[in-house]
Amino acid sequence: MSEQIELIVQLTQQAVKGVFQNMVSMEVSDEASSPLAQDPQGEIMGSVGFIGVATGVIYVHTRISFARVITSRMLGIPEPEVEPGDMLSDAIGELSNMVVGNVKSKLCDAGFPCTLSIPSVVRGQGLKVQGASQATRKIIGFGNGQNHLLVEVLLKNTNGS
Repeated sequence: MSEQIELIVQLTQQAVKGVFQNMVSMEVSDEASSPLAQDPQGEIMGSVGFIGVATGVIYVHTRISFARVITSRMLGIPEPEVEPGDMLSDAIGELSNMVVGNVKSKLCDAGFPCTLSIPSVVRGQGLKVQGASQATRKIIGFGNGQNHLLVEVLLKNTNGS
């Protein structure tokens, strides 16, 4: 199991950096996985599951203020034109889908075939992921200046792992 989670964490780190570079035109770097600072606008978290030889969920979690920057860059529109409702949720859902899709592709290449769930997005204050006791959890931090992103990987423990 530890080899599998480490592979998925490594693939997730590469995927986040690649998606941000290619789709958001922004560099993000590794940083501590500290809790996000409070944002009066709230937080947003996109998630996509993968099911197969490796089964789990990857969550992409950030403050609404950074999500607005991401959405603006993904859509090529000025930040003030980013609508706080569906536009923001759709962009974070798609960002999560691209990250996990990249991980899935590399997992399949490494002999861990899996399929993806549809993306889901939640918004609120103080969002936290609570994994089942049968899951291994890793949190990865990323940043760009004052903007921070947490990516949580939950991998289902399987018998014999």
